Amino acid sequence: MGTSQIEALILIAARDRWTKVAMVIAKVAKSMGSDLPTGNAGHEVISEHIEGLIRAGHLEAQGDTKNWRFSEVRRSSPKPSDQGQ
Repeated sequence: MGTSQIEALILIAARDRWTKVAMVIAKVAKSMGSDLPTGNAGHEVISEHIEGLIRAGHLEAQGDTKNWRFSEVRRSSPKPSDQGQ
């Protein structure tokens, strides 16, 4: 599974409301199935993509996203300039 597919699944799992990073990782891992490395290595791959989406401005974060159970993400809200205003 390619980077764009992983990131698309993350954005679907993250939604517009705050969601625990652990929940996002679990949903993406379930969707990816055998395309994901086994064990914690697969979860780390997803986590790295989440971090990239945060840096790119596609996700907003609360808390230390390295601590999956105690942090949350959501899709970024469109800025007024993004809405054609």
